[in-house]
Amino acid sequence: MNAPFLILETGQPVASMRRHRGFPHWIRVAAGLQADEAVVVNVEAGESLPSREGFAGTIVTGSGAMVTDRHEWSERSAQWLRDAAHEGMPLFGICYGHQLIAHALGGEVDYHPAGREMGTVQLELHPQAENDPLFSGLPAQFPAQATHLQSVLRAPEGATVLAKSVHDACHAFRWGDRAWGVQFHPEFSATHMRGYVRAREEALAREGHCHKQLARSVSATPHARLVLRRFVRHACGLPR
Repeated sequence: MNAPFLILETGQPVASMRRHRGFPHWIRVAAGLQADEAVVVNVEAGESLPSREGFAGTIVTGSGAMVTDRHEWSERSAQWLRDAAHEGMPLFGICYGHQLIAHALGGEVDYHPAGREMGTVQLELHPQAENDPLFSGLPAQFPAQATHLQSVLRAPEGATVLAKSVHDACHAFRWGDRAWGVQFHPEFSATHMRGYVRAREEALAREGHCHKQLARSVSATPHARLVLRRFVRHACGLPR
């Protein structure tokens, strides 16, 4: 058996979606990992970060927390991720995880000036994505699920920005050749996304959006999911 992947759990789904279990389960299933191929550490609940030895790579989940709140567990995780990135451990951050890796490596994370991005959004790949192990060969534009208030406003120094949406200039980046962050949720199915839209009905209404119309526009996002699966395959093939 290959070395397992470490999943750092940084938060829980919205309450109405917890009957579908949590982010680590969604990620493991979407990534094509068996139960014994992933080790989950709930850093938000105070669990200790393990030694980096013996893992094929690390995947960092989304969260309802904000990176700018600088929670103790979040800053401790950022330090661990910074060291892991410099040591060459394969990393893949999703939403909060994307922002946390960017923060850990010196990028800037904050509330997006244009507010919330939510629903099935169209990503546009930058030309440099064509040479990226996770994004090469994908369509120049493809849909992905997103829900966030904060964004990576400035990618870490030396990072390559790979994708953008109309709303967010940094929807994906690579730092070095083994660390990625994606603002979108490759583990979200259309069911997950619609559940999130329903859960945010009141907030969306306050912001002038119709949750029913947004839910109707949700679609499947197979190319986004493929990015996560490619990370797993890529990490498994790297020398350690």
